[in-house]
Amino acid sequence: MIPAHGGKPPALSFRPSCGFRPATRSRGVLFRSGVALAALAFAAVSSIAAAAAHPLAAEMRARVESAVASGSLHCRGEMICGLSLLPSFYARRDFAPAWSDARGPLPAARALVAFLEEVEEDGLDPQAYRLGLLRELLRLMEAGGPPPEAGLVTDLDFLLTDAFLLLASHLRAGRVNPATLHGEWVVGIEHAGDFLPALEQAIETGEVATRLAAFRPPHPEYARLRAALSRYRGFEREGPFPVLPEQARRREGEAGAIDELLRARLRREGDLPPGSGEDEQALEEALQRFQERHGLDVDGRLGRRTLQALNFPLPARIRALELNLERWRWLPRELGDPHLRVNIPGFDLVGFAGGAAGLHMRVVAGREVRRTPVFSSGLDRIVFNPDWNIPRRIAVEDILPKARRDPGYLQRDKIRVFEHGGPEAVELDPARIDWPNLSPRDFRFRLMKDPGPHNDLGRVKFLFPNPFAVYLHDTPARALFSRARRGFSSGCIRIEKPLALAAWLLAEDPRGSPEAIEAFLASGRTHTLRLKVPVPLHLLYMTAAVDPDGTVRFFEDLYGRDPVLDRALRQTPSRRP
Repeated sequence: MIPAHGGKPPALSFRPSCGFRPATRSRGVLFRSGVALAALAFAAVSSIAAAAAHPLAAEMRARVESAVASGSLHCRGEMICGLSLLPSFYARRDFAPAWSDARGPLPAARALVAFLEEVEEDGLDPQAYRLGLLRELLRLMEAGGPPPEAGLVTDLDFLLTDAFLLLASHLRAGRVNPATLHGEWVVGIEHAGDFLPALEQAIETGEVATRLAAFRPPHPEYARLRAALSRYRGFEREGPFPVLPEQARRREGEAGAIDELLRARLRREGDLPPGSGEDEQALEEALQRFQERHGLDVDGRLGRRTLQALNFPLPARIRALELNLERWRWLPRELGDPHLRVNIPGFDLVGFAGGAAGLHMRVVAGREVRRTPVFSSGLDRIVFNPDWNIPRRIAVEDILPKARRDPGYLQRDKIRVFEHGGPEAVELDPARIDWPNLSPRDFRFRLMKDPGPHNDLGRVKFLFPNPFAVYLHDTPARALFSRARRGFSSGCIRIEKPLALAAWLLAEDPRGSPEAIEAFLASGRTHTLRLKVPVPLHLLYMTAAVDPDGTVRFFEDLYGRDPVLDRALRQTPSRRP
C-alpha cells in the first residue's frame, strides 16, 4: 500500500512546435528523433539512390541534404517535424516530389487536406498540421496560368509529407508523451515503425483517409468517445446548457421554476425523455440517471455536487472528451485477452474476455495525497490469507500518531511490532515502548498484521510486478463501497468482490473451484498461487467514458490531471490560416 509519486509533474520533453513521436517496437522506449538519426537514415538510403530524373529532384535533394547537415528544415516559416523520416522517404523516391506531377497536385494531396479538415473528430487541432497553409499553397498550385515557381512545389511537398507523418504519429501514440506528465507512467507504447510504408501506399493509391484511419486506436471505446465528442459539439451549436441557481432546491410535490429549469437541463443530454411532460416521477428518475452517469450519490436530490455537475460548462465537457481521446492513444493497441482494467476516477474494475466485459466491481482508489499510479502490468499471483507488512510511510504517518495519542491502539488493532525490518528481527511488546515521546525520525520498527479479520488486506490480495508496491486487495471496510466517491486508500486498490476476481482469474484452473478457494481460506494459512499465464492489468485514468449503448459518463478529476494534460496539449501552438 505504498503511495504513488505525487507533487509537481516533470517538465515536458517533446518539442512544443511539433510533438512528433515515432517509437520503436520495444515497450517503454521512445525513439529519439534528431539530426544524427536523420543523417543515418538519409545516408543509408541516398547512397544507393539512382540518378534523379525529375526536374525538381536536384533542388529537393539539396534542401534535404542541407536539412540533415543543419538539423532543421523550414518551409514557408514552418518547421518540419518529421526530420528523422523525411530524408529516407525522399531518398527512396530519388528525390522526386510525392504529392504532385507535371499536371499539378495529385488526388492524394486533396485527400490529405480533406482528412485534416475532419481531425477535430479525434479531438485534434487541424491547424497543428498547417491546414490553413496547405489550403493556400494548393490554391496557388491549382490557380492556373504560368507554372508554379519551384519553391512552391517543394514547400508544398515537404509540408504535406510532414503533415501525414505528424498526424500518423499523433493518432498512433498521442501528441504528448505520458511519461513526461506522470512520473509513474510505465506503459510502453507498442508502436511499429510503419509510417513510411503507409505514406507511400497512401500516395500511390490515393487512399489517404484509409491509411491514416488505421493509426487510430482499434479499441471500441475510442470510437465511442469520438461519437460522443461529435454529439456534444452538436449540443454546443444548439447553445449553452441551462444553468440552475447555486442555491436551487427541490421539494417533493412542489412544482415551480426550478423544476422547469431542471427539466430543460436534463432534456438537453437525453436524461429526461421528450414528451415526459410534468411527470414528477419521470423528473426524479431523470435526475438519478444524470447522477449515476456522473459518479454521484443517486438520491434524486439537488445537492451541492449534483448542482456543480449540472452547471459544469459545456465547453469543459467537450474538452474532457478530447483529453480522454488522447489518453486512449497512449495505450497499447493490444490490451490482452483476457485482461483487467481499473479506471481510477470511475472507481471500478472490469474484466474482459473474448472482447466482452464479463466481470464488474467497485473499487476504492488512492486519495489525493497518496495517488494510485497509472501503469500496465501482468497480474501473476493470488495470495489467500495474506499477512501485511505495513509500509514505513503508512506506519510513520498514519499509525504512529494514533499510537502516540493512545498507546494501547496497536494491541487492540492486532499490530505486531518488530525491532527492525530484517528476517531475524525480535518481536517487541508494544506496551513497553514509549509511544508518546517517539518521533517519526526515531521510528525504527517494523509493523505487521497476521492474517485474519483484523488484517487491512482482507482475505485475498492480487500481485503484479511494479515499482510502487501497489496491488489489489480485499478489505474489511466494506461500507466504503457504498459511497459514490471512493478515494480513500493509500495507493493500493481495494476491490469489492475479491473472491469473484479470484474465480475469474482461475476459471480454467482446478484451484479456482469454489471448494478449493474455500479450503484455502478455511486453512487460516497464507497460500500464494502463481497463475500459469499472467493476466494483463491496466490501471487507467479516464475522466470520461462511453458505454456500449452510448451512455456518456463523466467522472470527477480526482487527482487534477485534466488541467495538466490540457496545458501540455496547448503548448503546441495552433497555426492560423
